[in-house]
Amino acid sequence: MIHLGVNIDHIATIRNARGTREPEVTVAAGLAEMGGADSIVAHLREDRRHINDRDVRSLRESITTLFNLEMSTDKEIVEIALKIKPDIATLVPEKREELTTEGGLDLIKNFKKIKPIVEQMEGKGIRTSLFIDPDEKQIDKVKQIGSGMIEIHTGEYANLYPARPYTKKLEKIKKASEMAHGMDIKVAAGHGLNYQNVSLISSIPQIVELNIGHSIIARAAFVGLKQAVFEMKQIMLQSRK
Repeated sequence: MIHLGVNIDHIATIRNARGTREPEVTVAAGLAEMGGADSIVAHLREDRRHINDRDVRSLRESITTLFNLEMSTDKEIVEIALKIKPDIATLVPEKREELTTEGGLDLIKNFKKIKPIVEQMEGKGIRTSLFIDPDEKQIDKVKQIGSGMIEIHTGEYANLYPARPYTKKLEKIKKASEMAHGMDIKVAAGHGLNYQNVSLISSIPQIVELNIGHSIIARAAFVGLKQAVFEMKQIMLQSRK
């Protein structure tokens, strides 16, 4: 089986554009779950550009599947996560000027900073996932840090597909997935995936979860969120047959 995590950040982006309380992120989460989402993903950024503190509290109370909180290593965000207790905390790099996450964590450079955060989370019963590039040197550090899960950054592949050669990037993702799986590390993947490029990624047997946001929310503008999630999940499941 392969699971789908639906990122609802852009529901909050739409809401914040008018400074109102609608559309409500908890309603979006419920519709995504009805459409087949196996988890709900939200990124509480340091600048609160979309998801805010109230959102994560409300989501924690209302989600009936799993709550995956994407977060930086900022002290304030870590403290919020420890208090909210999401089911999964995905540590991601974060730059104020970026439109969206541009790459994976550098576990080698930031080992001493990330390891104690993972220990704190795991100590509170919060599973951790590390958002990294498909790089063998990064995967080597995952077990030492103490996490049992990674999310492979698929952005470079997604940006190339289909107009430019993408096979080398796809092969890197496959090899990284095989390596992590061989080390008993759970493998998720995400970033830039859409209805056209998702099949090649979801067909990789070692990947057990995809986290997708923007393309689903964009599709939902035309067909509704429940249907958009359902369509994405069906593409993913068909790739495993």
